[in-house]
Amino acid sequence: PPDVSRWQGRTFDGFHRSDGSVGTANHWIVIPMVFCETRNVNAIRTAFERALGYEKTTHYQQLAARLVDAYRSGAGREALVEVTCDDLIENRATRVFPNLDGIQFLTHTLGCGGTRDDANTLCGLLAGYITHPNVAGATVLSLGCENAQLEILEAAIHERSPHFDKPLLTFRQQGYADEKTLLEAAIKETFVGMIEADKATRSPAPLDKLCIGVECGGSDGFSGISANPTLGALSDQLVTLGGRIILSEFPELCGVEQELVDRCVSDEVATRFSDLTSAYAARAKAVGSDFSQNPSPGNIRDGLITDAIKSAGAAKKGGNSPVVAALDYPEIATKPGLTLLCTPGGDAESTTAMAGAHAQIIIFTTGLGTPMGNPVSQVIKVSTNTELAERLPDLIDFDTGAIIRGEAGIEELGNRLLEFVIEVASGRTLTKAQRLGQADFQPWKRGVSL
Repeated sequence: PPDVSRWQGRTFDGFHRSDGSVGTANHWIVIPMVFCETRNVNAIRTAFERALGYEKTTHYQQLAARLVDAYRSGAGREALVEVTCDDLIENRATRVFPNLDGIQFLTHTLGCGGTRDDANTLCGLLAGYITHPNVAGATVLSLGCENAQLEILEAAIHERSPHFDKPLLTFRQQGYADEKTLLEAAIKETFVGMIEADKATRSPAPLDKLCIGVECGGSDGFSGISANPTLGALSDQLVTLGGRIILSEFPELCGVEQELVDRCVSDEVATRFSDLTSAYAARAKAVGSDFSQNPSPGNIRDGLITDAIKSAGAAKKGGNSPVVAALDYPEIATKPGLTLLCTPGGDAESTTAMAGAHAQIIIFTTGLGTPMGNPVSQVIKVSTNTELAERLPDLIDFDTGAIIRGEAGIEELGNRLLEFVIEVASGRTLTKAQRLGQADFQPWKRGVSL
């Protein structure tokens, strides 16, 4: 293990929950059990985001209004394209609930149709979000007749948190006289719930309370040389300190399975990882696909021409630590150390799953650039090269290009990155995804997604 003496006694300022977990953020979430409720969820979003001070697109609405005014004044095409958009001016001090980081809306296309396993899996994922350390309470909208019944969700919550005591507000539309009555009740009760959630404040917590998901997307030829090894160094530091690391994207572990098997702490863990990987690969082959089809056109153009080459770099995010658990989606990570979580390689599905597994923070390396975020977990974007960091500064939080230039070492940048993580975990630094309001939520339907 690495020398972590410099980190001994270090803390971050988090939200302490009754089950002993500590949140790096404090969110209220609104969830539909089924896609039929998406319109009602969006109605609650419209009602709350601007009124509470969480709206992120005001400047674009102002741009549209300027275009309308210019058009009505007789402006032609050339004049219209010259109309400019202001930068977003966000004053967190004007928020109604200063201790509540946001109200997040987790819309999806599932909940009915499909198989009963699909419904159970969705309920397990939603339960992971509701019991997440970064979540203070939840509003859940159900139609009433869907496969993903509220009772299944409640059982999944109890499985993950036997002494669950957060506010959980549930509404079945078919039990109300009309939509207006439903939404009035949901909006009013949610507002009262957020008043209580806002009473939470940050206080120091040891670093072993951190659970970090490690992700890569829009990878390039430098990913396995700079950013991913830097993330691996941080992973080994946190594991040594008693924290948790989640490494997912099983199609992107193709070709390095034996290395990970060799690092498993027991035959049981090794067998489960092998079984999950083999079953996933077999499902892909059964529909005429293969893990070899994982690399995207952007990956291939930048040198990651096979899945094995891509995997050799992707696995470096997990460092060299022993593997303490192999989990199937949508289980949660509970053991200190490095955990392998079965997910697709797709960025949104993978980050959605890691947050559902209770990663408070996700560190996302990229060589080509991506705006990816998550509704409840802060997402830190790490560039593999400085050209990307300078070209897309609104997306990138941390640059590892100095490794390529020979100006800094992996261990040095791993230490800097951990310092940055502590600032983000304490709420003192906002990630670029947070500033943009990027909150991607894409449940995996357990089909063949690479």
